[in-house]
Amino acid sequence: RLRQAFSFHTLLVGGNPMNTSAIYALIHKLEKDGGVWWTKGGTNKLIAGMITHFQRIGGEVRIGDPVTHIETLGTRVTGVKTKSGWSAKFDAVASNGDIIHSYRDLMPDNPHAQRRAKSLAKKKFSPGLFVVHFGIEGTWPGIAHHMILFGPRYKGLLDDIYKHGVLPEDFSIYLHHPTVSDPSVAPEGKSTFYALVPVANMGKLPVDWDEIGPILEKRILDEIGRRLIPDIHSRIVTKFHYAPDDFKEDLSAHLGSAFSLEPLLTQSAWFRAHNRDDTISNMYLVGAGTHPGAGLPGVVGSAKATARLMLEDLA
Repeated sequence: RLRQAFSFHTLLVGGNPMNTSAIYALIHKLEKDGGVWWTKGGTNKLIAGMITHFQRIGGEVRIGDPVTHIETLGTRVTGVKTKSGWSAKFDAVASNGDIIHSYRDLMPDNPHAQRRAKSLAKKKFSPGLFVVHFGIEGTWPGIAHHMILFGPRYKGLLDDIYKHGVLPEDFSIYLHHPTVSDPSVAPEGKSTFYALVPVANMGKLPVDWDEIGPILEKRILDEIGRRLIPDIHSRIVTKFHYAPDDFKEDLSAHLGSAFSLEPLLTQSAWFRAHNRDDTISNMYLVGAGTHPGAGLPGVVGSAKATARLMLEDLA
């Protein structure tokens, strides 16, 4: 049990605790030193603050109009086009999209990008996630903001997800309960939660999530009811689930993977996609698939590294 408690953190960056590099044990050290923080009002408040600052320094934010084409000329990016038909020329482009999507789908006419996409597609990708979001009547001061509900198995469960590509009968649940720290994220007298379980990505587990999703959702809620909230079903005010096919459809995530490249030793740090393309010199990458890796601290670190490169190159 002690080994489980000190190893599950790697699951939160897409790694299998049984074979992920021990470098990810640094997560414990970083959390101990820096703490674990929550943005009052939810992560959207953090996003809103970043947008406000970006606009204050002269940036323009366009939303609801995804990029469909990154234009290139030889080994240089020249601009972007969006779904609505809008286009513009740029001195440099940074993509925070899925790395396969960025190369394969957004630069279909660039030979280097296509070769890069094929090379990346041969690598191992992290699992998907199945997340049940639900709001319920009542407040639950005894349920912590963060909680892991371990199942009856550990290594066997991980093998099913990472190796065998099956949907097991049992699961371990990460339960997120922000209302206990920040009541503003739910109406008075109510609580908001999400329950997250790792599942095999769509390359290993090609199931119909429209069919499987409601079944797995009920099993997860049943387990939370059995262990923490006995009358959970009668208390639910709202709920929805988010599955690997949603990651693929909404976020263009390769194989519906939630964390991009699996953080093996040979796919970590410098071995991940570089923050600046090695051939297209003004094409930059940021996010889960790039150095240093996935998870919110990882992608923030990636953003800092990419921004530093852009400032150095474009100054």
